[in-house]
Amino acid sequence: MTPKKGIFHGFGRNVYAAGFVSLFMDISSEMVYSLVPLFLANTLGVNKSIIGFIEGVAESTASVLRALSGYISDRMGTRKWVMAAGYGISVLSRPLIAMGNNWGEVMVYRFTDRFGKGIRSAPRDAIIAESTHRESFARAFNFHRAMDTFGAVLGPLFAFMLLEAYQNNYRLVFWLSIIPGVIAVALIIIFIRDTPTPTSKSGAKIELSIKNFNWKFRLFLLIATLFALGNVSDFFLILRAQDVGIPVVTIPVVYLFFNLIYSLFAIPAGILADSYGKRRLILAGMILFAFLFFGFAQAQTPRTIWFLFALYGIFMGLTEGIQKAYLATIIPAEYKATAYGIFNSAVGMAMLPSGIIAGWLWDKYSPAATFYFGAVTATLSAIAFSVYIGWADREKALHQHRPGTVQ
Repeated sequence: MTPKKGIFHGFGRNVYAAGFVSLFMDISSEMVYSLVPLFLANTLGVNKSIIGFIEGVAESTASVLRALSGYISDRMGTRKWVMAAGYGISVLSRPLIAMGNNWGEVMVYRFTDRFGKGIRSAPRDAIIAESTHRESFARAFNFHRAMDTFGAVLGPLFAFMLLEAYQNNYRLVFWLSIIPGVIAVALIIIFIRDTPTPTSKSGAKIELSIKNFNWKFRLFLLIATLFALGNVSDFFLILRAQDVGIPVVTIPVVYLFFNLIYSLFAIPAGILADSYGKRRLILAGMILFAFLFFGFAQAQTPRTIWFLFALYGIFMGLTEGIQKAYLATIIPAEYKATAYGIFNSAVGMAMLPSGIIAGWLWDKYSPAATFYFGAVTATLSAIAFSVYIGWADREKALHQHRPGTVQ
């Protein structure tokens, strides 16, 4: 498929449609997500180790589906309906949290919600890549992240307004979050056009295996997984904000502020990545994260928390969409959804040990220990990625000096 040019060079209509789908779904998700750790800790009286366990199980177990859904999408030669099913499942999870009375029921909600995300992520990423010119990958993925994150700005804002108006009625917010989720699913059905995949054209046999990818993909996968091990759930950032002294009713606004910075920074970061190199921005993001989590460990005032959440927004702009844009340059076209699924699964499965370690460190030692752990793993990831860049550049130079070699 040759994408048509849009407002930004190289964008097809699917990129815009996927952006608005994520806008409405993230309004729905973040109305709930920003309140779940507070609901668990303050309403249900759950300790931090259990909170970390819930988030780890939800993220990592459902992550297995990310590889499977990508594989199914490549085998079937379709993206749209696998994507729609994933979004629909997430919407159907909302009543589970609205009616939850114990942490086990909240865990079922989080698992179901992440189950839906696990199904939709790989085919959505593939459809964006297949609807975009190669030179605009970072712009396209970061446009999508900007729209997604703007929804994450509006979601906590609506949650804050509803909590203020209805005296901290968490359950009402959870019920109302269903509405934007339904809109997101409707947008997929009406506006997303399925892309004829390379697999459906060539009839190539697709396997759910890492053997179909080169060393660049495999090593980048390992580095991203190591980084994800210390990139603890945002639940712990929210709890840290409360721990330092930010009032519960204000925390959705802090999370809104983070997402606003992320949303504003995502598109400029994508332009920089396409112009000056995706790997450079990914490395810069890892280094920033190490300093950022060291700051969360040391934080003692609400003003510091606001500053750190702003830096966290910049970090997300430097890494989230750009990692996926970089992947698009090192994976075979016929395995696109499978590759995104494997990547999303590996990174997501790291959330189980990440959540358990983070919660255990918080309860056993201190909140600061959780963030020191993240700073150390980020530093190790940055060192490993620097070596990776050196190896990739050396291989490129060798290929350029071999006549007739195709990269």
